[in-house]
Amino acid sequence: MDRTLAADLARLPDLLDATRRAAAEALATLDERAVVPDTPKPADPEPLPEQGCGTETALAAFRARWEPRLSASAGPRYFGFVTGGATPAALAGDWLTAAHDQNSNSAMDGAGQDLERETVGWLRELFGLSDAHTGTFVSGATMSNTTGLAIAREWLGTRLGVSPADDGAGALGPVRVLSGAPHSSIAKALSVLGLGRNSLVRVPTLPGREAVDPAALDRALADTPGPAVVVANAGTVNTVDFDDVPAIAALRPRHDFWLHTDAAFGAFAALSPDHAHLAAGLDASDSLCVDLHKWLNVPYDSAVQFTRRRDLQARVFQNAAAYLGPLGEHPDLVHLTPENSHRLRALAAWFTLRAYGRQGHREIVERNIAGARALGAALAEDPAFTLLAPVRLNVVCFTLADDPDPARLTALREAVAAEVFVTPTVHEGTAGLRAAFSNWRTTQADVRRAARALRTAAREIA
Repeated sequence: MDRTLAADLARLPDLLDATRRAAAEALATLDERAVVPDTPKPADPEPLPEQGCGTETALAAFRARWEPRLSASAGPRYFGFVTGGATPAALAGDWLTAAHDQNSNSAMDGAGQDLERETVGWLRELFGLSDAHTGTFVSGATMSNTTGLAIAREWLGTRLGVSPADDGAGALGPVRVLSGAPHSSIAKALSVLGLGRNSLVRVPTLPGREAVDPAALDRALADTPGPAVVVANAGTVNTVDFDDVPAIAALRPRHDFWLHTDAAFGAFAALSPDHAHLAAGLDASDSLCVDLHKWLNVPYDSAVQFTRRRDLQARVFQNAAAYLGPLGEHPDLVHLTPENSHRLRALAAWFTLRAYGRQGHREIVERNIAGARALGAALAEDPAFTLLAPVRLNVVCFTLADDPDPARLTALREAVAAEVFVTPTVHEGTAGLRAAFSNWRTTQADVRRAARALRTAAREIA
């Protein structure tokens, strides 16, 4: 064994304790650290060392060279994208995931698959899905949407008497995928799957909304030759608008289509009694995307993909090798996603669900919703700002009331970066900013601090 590696093995408990202290120090300062630090980039990349320095020296080098440049994305005022943090239990689960280093794709190797299936069952219950849905962990919403649409592609083949998994996507001929306001990952998935970005057909939305117009969808399906795929949205990125999934499902007697629902973070509305109606009808989906490193507050990367057609899922992703188990009635996870290697992502989710239960995660969701509404109200009362959409759930979409051009919005965003991080957007042709609440640490004190920073910066750039 390499001498440095052997020395690290002999000191492993001490090295892990040093790493624990470094992590604890980083987390203890999250509330007060600059959300996006203004730290100069280092000089040219360092060369690969010929001889190793050991974990202790590497840890010191990381803390000196890279840690000061890391954003406080795990903290309470990082409102960019839809980024959660990691609850204490999720963090513990993720550490143990690395320590045990399981490839949970095979039934021949311990309990990983059973733990994942138990966790999927808890998530299914959390979102109000029936036992008809089976689920698998994937890396994020993009992979969840890609997996769901791959199953949809195979379903189209069953309608046309071909198998795209065997014969290629070209065997389907032209395909139409209909959606009102699809997330960008949908077009990316269609490109990866060989269906092409141009197969995505935008259907008109309701006036002033990002929710699809069911009547317009009805007409679009009537104009579609053969079977189609419909992508519904349960929580759009800009305004957290929800398609009427029950109304879409009600079109099935008249039209032949696969219903894929992108509920990356909107599915969590089901946890709140006051907002559960927004997620009504998710169970009618043939496939469903839910992202867990958003509102479940588990570390990156983690999402789940649900479907009613595990048989088609296994047909797409089956992997034949002598060292793998057969498909069988309950296929190993290696037969259900693009990954042959699959870290035990479910453990972090298992930990946080086991530690805090439905009630604990409901409290996070409802506190985030209250925070978004409070920030929206504070900005609406300030003449420097205009809300671009109502605060429907956990995202505030806003802009400058006077001359909201991208350059001024960039100046505003950069001026507040130490206090709060928001991301740029465009809504109905108007440049804006969006603040997404999904972190378990965020409180009303953070909302007041963010609002104060935004108001101050708006007056400075004016």
